[in-house]
Amino acid sequence: MRVILFCHSLLSDWNHGNAHFLRGVVTELAVRGHAVRVLEPSDAWSLQNLLEEPLGLAALGELRAMYPHVRPERYAPDALDLEAVLDGADLVLVHEWTPPDLVRRIGRHRRDGGRFRLLFHDTHHRRMSSPEAMAASDLSRYDGVLAFGDVLRDLYLERGQAQRAWTWHEAADVRVFHPHPRNREVRDLVWIGNWGDDERTKELEAFLLEPVHALGLTARVHGVRYPAPALRALFDAGIEYAGWLPNHRVPMAFSQARVTVHIPRRPYATLLPGIPTIRPFEALACGIPLVSAPWEDAEGLFTAGQDYLVARDGAQMRRHLSALVADAEMRHAFAMAGLRTVLSRHTCAHRVEELLGICQSLGMSGDVLRPQSSERVFV
Repeated sequence: MRVILFCHSLLSDWNHGNAHFLRGVVTELAVRGHAVRVLEPSDAWSLQNLLEEPLGLAALGELRAMYPHVRPERYAPDALDLEAVLDGADLVLVHEWTPPDLVRRIGRHRRDGGRFRLLFHDTHHRRMSSPEAMAASDLSRYDGVLAFGDVLRDLYLERGQAQRAWTWHEAADVRVFHPHPRNREVRDLVWIGNWGDDERTKELEAFLLEPVHALGLTARVHGVRYPAPALRALFDAGIEYAGWLPNHRVPMAFSQARVTVHIPRRPYATLLPGIPTIRPFEALACGIPLVSAPWEDAEGLFTAGQDYLVARDGAQMRRHLSALVADAEMRHAFAMAGLRTVLSRHTCAHRVEELLGICQSLGMSGDVLRPQSSERVFV
């Protein structure tokens, strides 16, 4: 199968979590024998910000070694020969960060005789929180939408914004995200996340800063877009701020800490319940105990209290963290349960199987969907 993927960036994950899952999907498709071509704009803001980081160029070099099948082509939006790019494609995936004008152009190409299947991939809360902005992306000629949660899938169908829609959750790329030896634990807690646009400021104070300070934990935070007040709050809580961390280095960071936390942004906890985003999948795949701030696992992805712990408020977060830090057997039990769940249900290999099933339902032949490959394994 010849697959074309349009996205914002796979080269850069700087404040761009969508790169995590898509790198894994591209890799999984490639090792199964599919030809995957990835296109990203040459002026992608995520890549521009990555290159301004002191370790940006080094991180790109590591990325190429870590993901040998991920080789995006960068294009100038005003010089893209879309007809040449789409010629011979079997499946075209258009991620929701793609500029609306290009989304429309690809749809028109499908309308005017394109023989490929065309799917829109939505992994953000903007369809709910900024419907006017997303309305600019005309999906009338698309075969359907891949939404990263049931509530988003249902929204597309209820509003008549897609002919078909399927739930296609994100998942862990377990070729990269897997347990490392934990005999190098040097701190109690690590949190990987960006401060963002005040979408979880209060939550970070209640579920990270205050518990760490009250318990006197050794803690480190990695992320970007931390304003001066946020940096001051970390300092006052006794938390080390370690700046941007390339995503492929996150498993090693997890291996050096006893526990991590998940603090969803407010839109995901309120507007889009049931969608955990990529971070819990990756943390559990790395075998680190996880304590989450409140979010409703409405789709039964995990088992709360077994795969991870949920803290309803700051006081319960303190109790959970205190117990885990003090009890190595408890940490091991939660880490292994979460890891088993990810490996059994939530890897990029599972998601590629789901994607192939969706393509089959759209009439694509088995010969195209199941080429001979040298490496086709579920981890």
